[in-house]
Amino acid sequence: MATSFSANSSNIATNKVTEGDSSYREESAMERSSRADEKKIGGAKVASLLLVNQALATLAFFGVGVNLVLFLTRVLGQDNVSAANNVSKWIGTVYMFSLIGAFLSDSYWGRYLTCTVFQLVFVLGLALSSLSSWRFLINPAGCGDGNTPCKPSSIGDDIFYLSIYLVAFGYGGHQPTLATFGADQYDEKNPKERSAKVAFFCYFYFALNVGSLFSNTVLVYYEDTGKWTMGFLVSLVSAVIAFLAFLLGTPRYRYVKPCGNPVVRVAQVFSAVVRKWKVAPAKAEELFEVEGSQSAIKGSRKIRHTDDFEFMDKAATIKDSEEQSSKNPWRLCTVTQVEEAKCVLRMLPVWLCTIIYSVVFTQMASLFVEQGDVMNSYIGSFHLPAASMSAFDICSVLVCTGIYRQILVPLAGKLSGNPKGLSELQRMGIGLIIGMFAMVASGATEIARLRRIIHGQKTSSLSIFWQIPQYVLVGASEVFMYVGQLEFFNGQAPDGIKSFGSSLCMASISLGNYVSSMLVNMVMIITARGQNKGWIPENLNTGHMDRFFFLLAGLAAFDFVLYLLCAKWYKNINVEDGDMEEQEHDDDDVNSKV
Repeated sequence: MATSFSANSSNIATNKVTEGDSSYREESAMERSSRADEKKIGGAKVASLLLVNQALATLAFFGVGVNLVLFLTRVLGQDNVSAANNVSKWIGTVYMFSLIGAFLSDSYWGRYLTCTVFQLVFVLGLALSSLSSWRFLINPAGCGDGNTPCKPSSIGDDIFYLSIYLVAFGYGGHQPTLATFGADQYDEKNPKERSAKVAFFCYFYFALNVGSLFSNTVLVYYEDTGKWTMGFLVSLVSAVIAFLAFLLGTPRYRYVKPCGNPVVRVAQVFSAVVRKWKVAPAKAEELFEVEGSQSAIKGSRKIRHTDDFEFMDKAATIKDSEEQSSKNPWRLCTVTQVEEAKCVLRMLPVWLCTIIYSVVFTQMASLFVEQGDVMNSYIGSFHLPAASMSAFDICSVLVCTGIYRQILVPLAGKLSGNPKGLSELQRMGIGLIIGMFAMVASGATEIARLRRIIHGQKTSSLSIFWQIPQYVLVGASEVFMYVGQLEFFNGQAPDGIKSFGSSLCMASISLGNYVSSMLVNMVMIITARGQNKGWIPENLNTGHMDRFFFLLAGLAAFDFVLYLLCAKWYKNINVEDGDMEEQEHDDDDVNSKV
C-alpha cells in the first residue's frame, strides 16, 4: 500500500496519507448506497422479502425447537434435567454460530453469500431431522405422545443430533447477517429511508414472532399428539419457501462489499500498542489518519477520535522513524482503526449485562414447558400442549410491538425530544426489569402449583393458564430488550463490523443458554443431597422449582444495577458523516439511558 509521508515537521500536525493507493479509492458504503438508490434498488419493498424470509425461516426453526424438550423426554427417553440442559446447550449453540456467520459476512463473503450458504445448510438439517424421525426414531408409529413409549435406534439418535446441530449452524449463521442485510437496503442519506431503517429492526423481530406463532400453536399441537415427523416436514417446506423468497430479491438487493478481517485489524491495534508501550500518546490532531472522507478500511467511513482508552492512541502515534518509512499496519494504525477497536471494547460491558436476561428468556423453552407439562392442561376434553403456551409470549410481543411503535414512540418523543422515543439503552434496561418480574411470576405460579398437587401422580390440578402472566411478561420484555439490542449493536458497530454488531444480540442468547445449563447443574449439585431430591428433580412435585425462579429474579435485579453503571459510562460512536448525527446522542442523554 503506497503512502506518502512528508519529511517536513510542519505536516505532523495533520498526519494524513494521500489516497494514492487503490484501497483508499474504494467506494464507501454510503456512496454505494447513494448510487444504488438512483438505480431503484434496495428500499422497503425489497426489504419486505427479507421479512417474509425471516417469518418462514423462524416458523421452520421453532417447528423443531419449541417442542424439542418434550421430544427428548418422550421419544429419546431423557430425564427432565438432561432434556432441559440439552435444549439449553442446543439453543446456545444456535446463537453462538451467529458469530461465525457474522465474521464470514463482514470479512470475506458479504451478506448475500453468507445468507445463501447458511440457509442451504439449514434446509439440509431439517431434511435430515425429518428423515431420522420417520425412519429411525418414531417406533412404533404414533409413539411420543406422552402415553406410548418409543424405541429409538442408536443410529437414529446420532442422525437426529447431527440434524439439529446442522439446523443450529444454518439458522444461527444467517440470522445476524440477514438483519444487517435488511438494514443495508435503506439509504441513510435519505431522511425517510433512515427513519424506516430504525423501524426495520422492530418489524424484523415482529416477523420473527409471526413465524413462530404458527409453530407454537398448530405445529406444537400435532407434535404433542405424536405426529413429530409431520411437524418436521412442515418445517422443511417452510424453510424451502423462505429460501426461494430470499432468492427472489437477488436482482434488486443493495449489496455492500465485505470490509476485510476485523480480527486482524483489532490485533494490529493491540500489537502497535504493545510495541509503543513506553511512547506517550500524541495529541488528537497529531494522530495518524488517511486523507479524504474515506478511511483506510475499504467501504468504511471514518470514525472521529474519542478520549477514552487513551493508551490505545499509541497505535496511531507516529514515531520519527516511522515517519520516514513505509507504513507497517502492525506498528502504525489509523485513528479509525483504533476507534473501531475502542467501539468493541465499549460495547462489551453493555453486552455482558444482557446475558443474565438471556438466562431468564431461555427458561421459556425449557423449565416453563416442563412446568406446564405437569399442570392441568385440559379445556373440557381438549388437551392443550404445554409448549403451545408460548403463543401468549408471541401475542404479547406482537401487541407490545404495535403499542410501542404507534403509541409509546410518539409520546416519548414529545416528552424527551428524541425522535426514537426511548433510547436503545433505556429500552434494554426496561426489558431487564420486566424480565425480572417474569421470574417472580413464574415462582408464584410454581408455589400455587405445588399447593394443588395430586398425590400419587406427577401432575397438579392447577390450570396451565396460570402461566399466562409469566409468558406475557417475557414477551413484553423481549420487545424492549431484544429489539433494543438489535438497534443498539447494529447502530453502534462501525461499518466494517455491522454483522458482528447484530450477532452480539444472538451471542448473548447463546451464553444465556449455557449459563442457564450451568446454573441448573450447580443448583442440583448443591440441593440434591441426602434425602433431598433437589429443586428440579424428575418428579417436579417433590422439588422446589419456584426457588430457582426466584434465584433468577435476584440475579436479574443485581444485573440491573451493573447495567445502570455500564449505561452511564457508555459513549456513542462518532462517525464522520453528517447524516449519522441522529446516532450521536449527547453525553447527558447517555447518562439518562436507564
